[in-house]
This record gives sequence, C-alpha cells and structure tokens, in this order.
Amino acid sequence: MTALLAALLAGSAMAGCTPEETDDGRGPDDGTGADSVLAVKIDNASRARPHTGIDAADIVYAEQVEGGLSRLMAVYATKFPKAIGPVRSARESDLELLRQFDEPTLAFSGAQGKLLPLIDKAPLKAAPPESDSTAYYRGTDRSAPHNLYLRPERLMKSAPGADALTTGFEYGALPAGGKAETSHTVRFPSARFTFTWSQGRNRWLVSMDGRPAETTDGPRMAASTVVVQYVKIRKSRFKDFLGNNTPYTETVGSGTATVLRDGRAFDADWSRPSAEDGTRFTTQDGEPMPFARGQVWVVYAKA
Repeated sequence: MTALLAALLAGSAMAGCTPEETDDGRGPDDGTGADSVLAVKIDNASRARPHTGIDAADIVYAEQVEGGLSRLMAVYATKFPKAIGPVRSARESDLELLRQFDEPTLAFSGAQGKLLPLIDKAPLKAAPPESDSTAYYRGTDRSAPHNLYLRPERLMKSAPGADALTTGFEYGALPAGGKAETSHTVRFPSARFTFTWSQGRNRWLVSMDGRPAETTDGPRMAASTVVVQYVKIRKSRFKDFLGNNTPYTETVGSGTATVLRDGRAFDADWSRPSAEDGTRFTTQDGEPMPFARGQVWVVYAKA
C-alpha cells in the first residue's frame, strides 16, 4: 500500500484542474451505446467531500469499509459527467457486486496487494490510474489521497445506455401500501446516511454524517429511490495496513429491505440467486417492487 500511495502521489504531476460543472442527473431511460457500465469507487471520508459527478450516476452503492466508515460506488450507464471523484481503492466485495454487469469497467485508485490478482482475473475491465494516466488528474483544492479524479470520457468513448443496467431493478408507478415517511437514517458503526423527502424536488435529499451532501458541480445529492438492503457483513480474507480484516458485504442471497420512494417507505424482500444475477425486490405480497425513475441509492446495512 505504501508503494501504491507513492505511485499515486507521483501522479500529482497530472493536470491539477478543478472539476468542471456537469448537468443534473437523468433517469435510466436515456443514453445509447453497446458497452457495459462504468463503476467508480469513490472516497467518502469527510475530507473527500464535497464530491464531484455523483449526481450523474444511475446507481450509487454505499458500503461499509474499515473502522465502520463508508465508501461509495457510483455506476454510470446513461451519461457521463466531465469529472468524477475523489476516486479511491477497491474492495473484495466489489467483485461480487459487479458480476451482475457484462464486463464492467472499474475505475479505482488501487487495492490491497493480495487483492490485485483477483481483480485481474475478474470478468471486468480494471482501470486504475496506471492503466491510463490521461484519464486521471489530481485536484488542487485538497491533499492526497482525497484529490484523485477521473475524466470518464478519456477512459470510455461514450456512456453505454440504459440496457447496460442489468441489475434486476424494475421501474414503474407508485404501488399501493407503504407508509408516509419524511426522513430515514441508516447507521454504520462510524458513519450515517440520512434521506429526507423533498416534495419540491420530488427526491430524497442526502445527508452524510449529519451534514447535507453537497456536490462541487451541481445541486445537493438527491435520489429518486433509496433502497436500504439488509445483508450479511463479515470479515474478508484481506487486511488493511493496520492488520485488521476489511469488511466483506455479501450481495448474493436473500433478505429484507426498506424501499423509499415518493415520500413513502415500503417493506420489501430481496433476492439474488448468484453473482451473475441482478437483485430483484418484491413487496411483502410477492409482487415486483417498482422504483421511481431516476437515480437509485442502495445502502448496504448489516442484517
């Protein structure tokens, strides 16, 4: 990890421009292309905020990492922003999560040394900075390692389009049932997410660790649908630089979830039989649980 950090710091000679402004997010109806999705591991430490380019993602996954903190993975299919970041390192459970997509491109800053061979063998296109130095740059508004950004259009020619979102999600009108809810908080050991319904924006406004989740290139982060998916979180085979096992989030299996949309909360069940499958969400009556069109947040909470 020391050698990797040194290599990344050496890359600070890359253009030090600040992220440029992007458009607001769009739903999974738009975009064209034939390739698979772009997944970007994003730093979520307090010093990494505000983020850049997350408002353009189709899906944002939030997972637990070392010390009970959180990290994000943003998935892009329908459009690319001009910049995304800050970009951080991958984890073992990312490989299982990404198997549902057809050879996705994974942008990440690096990984634990023993994990790198597994990333190389995984059915994805690994894209760390050393694979294409022109696609990454160091911002000047904060210090490393919280200042590495990706220019996605230098990594991939174009966004692949909504057909690449092979997640198992279904979209549709608000179903019957649920209960009115204006705010919902998910707690990790050392982090928390709060989603507050905004009738004016017709979105769930995102707060992290008690503060509004602002962006450098657009409005406050907001999701059309939020899924709190209850999963098993166990120790992985790999350790951090302090010798502690990193968490592994199991996304294959089944369990319960809370789905937030249109100012209501729904009890739901989830099922993902294998890593190659997407995750299907159903109501307690066994009917498909439709999501509202727009950005989806999936927060993996410990069952």
